[in-house]
Parts: sequence; C-alpha cells; structure tokens
Amino acid sequence: MSVGAIREQSERLLSGAPDPAFHPFTPLFRTEEIAARAAFVSSFANVLALDTDEGLVLVDVGSFFFAKLTKELVRSFTDKPLHTAVYTHGHVDHVFGVPLYEAESGRRANVIGHRGVAARFDRYRLTAGYNACINARQFQADLEWPTDYRYPDQTLDDALSLDIGGLAIELHHARGETDDHTWAWVPSLELVATGDLFIWATPNAGNPQKVQRYPREWAKALRTMAALEPEVLSPGHGPPIFGKVAVGLALVETAELLDHIVRETLALMNAGATLDQILCTVRAPRDLLERPYLRPIYDEPEFIVRNVWREFGGWWDGNPANLKPGPAATLARELAALAGGARRLSARAEALSAQGDHALACHLAETAYQASPEDAATRAIRSAVYRARANEETSLMAKGIFMTAAKEPE
Repeated sequence: MSVGAIREQSERLLSGAPDPAFHPFTPLFRTEEIAARAAFVSSFANVLALDTDEGLVLVDVGSFFFAKLTKELVRSFTDKPLHTAVYTHGHVDHVFGVPLYEAESGRRANVIGHRGVAARFDRYRLTAGYNACINARQFQADLEWPTDYRYPDQTLDDALSLDIGGLAIELHHARGETDDHTWAWVPSLELVATGDLFIWATPNAGNPQKVQRYPREWAKALRTMAALEPEVLSPGHGPPIFGKVAVGLALVETAELLDHIVRETLALMNAGATLDQILCTVRAPRDLLERPYLRPIYDEPEFIVRNVWREFGGWWDGNPANLKPGPAATLARELAALAGGARRLSARAEALSAQGDHALACHLAETAYQASPEDAATRAIRSAVYRARANEETSLMAKGIFMTAAKEPE
C-alpha cells in the first residue's frame, strides 16, 4: 500500500502551490490509510474503506469503467469480505463494483442508499441514450452509458445510524448535487465522507446538461458537517483534507460561496429582474474562487445562478420573445439577410473572436451557421470561434460543450 502520496498532494494544494496538472477528477489510483482502520482510495470517484470486525465497509464503490481497478486498490488495504456498501448518491462513477466483491466472497453484501437512488437508476435506464450524449460532450469521451445497476437493499430518508463490527457510522441525507445524496460521519474517527458535496472545485451545482441541483440545501449540509468539527474530510473527488481547522474552513467557505450566489440571485428575482439581468449582475466573491478547493475548473458560478433561477423561477428567462420563439434557423436567415449575408456575420464573428470578445463572436458565428449550414467558409469560422472560446474557458463543462460545437462542422 502506498503511503504518503495522497496526503502530500492535499498539503501541497492547500498551501496554494501551483499544480497545473491537478484536476479533481484526475485520480492518483493509490490507497492510503487516513485514520485507524480507514483507507482512502483515490479513484474515479474516491472510495472510503473501513475495516471492521464484521467485514469491509465501503462508502462509495467506484465507477463503471474503473470498478475492477478500484477493487484491486481496496484489496491492497484489506482482504475482508464486503459487508456493507454505502452509496453517497447514484451517479455512475460512485455505484459500480459491488457484484465483484459478492462474486469473490460468494455472499450478498448489504447496499445502502437514499430512497431516491432507485428512482435515479430507473431514470438512467429510461434516458441512457441522452446520458451517453451529454457525457460525450462533457468529458470529450465516447462511452456507452450503463443500464445494469446494483440497487440498494436498505434505504434511508433523512438519517440512518449503523453499528458494524463495533464501528458507529451515521448517514445523513442532504439535497445538493443530487436529490439522493448521503454523507457519512464516523464519530470515533472524527471523519466525514462528503461524497460529491465536496470535490475540490466550485460545487457542481449548476451543470447545464443535468437535472436540478440544490445549492441552498447544499450549503446547509456543509455547515452541518463543519459543526461536527471533523479531523478528516474524505471527498468524492480530489485528496482528503486533514486537521480540524483546514477541514472546517474548506466546508464553511464552500457553503459561503453557495450562499452568496443563492442570496444575490434570489434578491434580484424578488426585485423582478430577468435571467439575463441577473447573469450580468451576480458575481461570486473573487477571494473564494481563488481558494485551492473552489476554483471554477469543473462547474462555474454562472451556471449555478441559472440553476437557482430554474429551481425557484421555472424555465422562462423573462424575455417575452423567448416564451414561444420561432425556429432558430428562420430567425438566423432573417438576421443574415439584414446583415448582408451569412459570410458577413461570420467575418464579424471572426474579428470579434480575434479581439477576445468570444461571447458575442459565438452568437454571430452560430447565427451565420444556422442561416447557411451548407457554406464551408461559415462552418470553418464557426469551428474556429468555438475552439478559441473553449481554449479560454476554465470549467470542464464549458470547455466540453464549446469543443464539441467546434468539432461538429468537421
């Protein structure tokens, strides 16, 4: 079992030392003991392994594409049969691998998750094609979406207390990145396992291609965790954090970021602002975004604003023309005709992109393409404009969508 590399990465990142290769979704594929009889498995996503007198307890199990490797990493810590697996939520990078342990031991493990996990799995089966498409855009990888899931045997609504081999584990439900999220507290180890409520990045509370997220309740859950004064934080992605002060600061500052965005967005909504006005106004505190665990490298504050609007205000953005819009291509052809042709729009888009005005450049390039999708020059400029914008973005989500658009005409 490797010792030290995971903790060293955590301390280096917390110190503010630059690490251009670091992304919270880049695992070390290592196993390291982080408390008595508790090991952290750095994978995609992370796994917390607890060695009890009754057998192995796992908080999260692994992803569908790294399940075997993750199990090998767990087995470098203990060879005890799997007794219990806790799903922090039903995302496919957290819930695969249980059958591998069951086949090994010849007995069924007890799988625990929030009541909503089963409904999520049902929805994933219903929308497998759509999920394959959006993850191809998000991660720039062509992966077949799984449809075979190991459903929980035992569920919780709000909370559940466990005693496994003398080890007390408290499970708590909180809506956050998902509606089926569970976080775990191990009192004797002063250890909190957050799942994806903490991922070493701006919280994934605004994902533009996924279902509703809940930043207000997310922040409340983080403050509840902080009040426990954990000594160790085991996150869904990225390395653990050690020490009461560091853990508490990470949890509270993440909550502060979410609270600020929710508070500012709701204030403008209550004043009658449109979504466009809100997006132009609400900004996350820069000092928080500069924290090593809150950088917008996966999701970003602008997307969280949109999710707050969607949760409390619905899908209409406040622009009456967008309530029942005409076909996008029809509008694009009309605008192109008024401008003197699609190529003139494309030329202007190219110039704006060169000046660094990528947002307006994308609008014009897309309008030109919608008006004249068969024109090779228009397609080439559209591709170049989106590629330039992708290269300027910080969040993986924005980069993925813009890069997919850049590749479409090709």
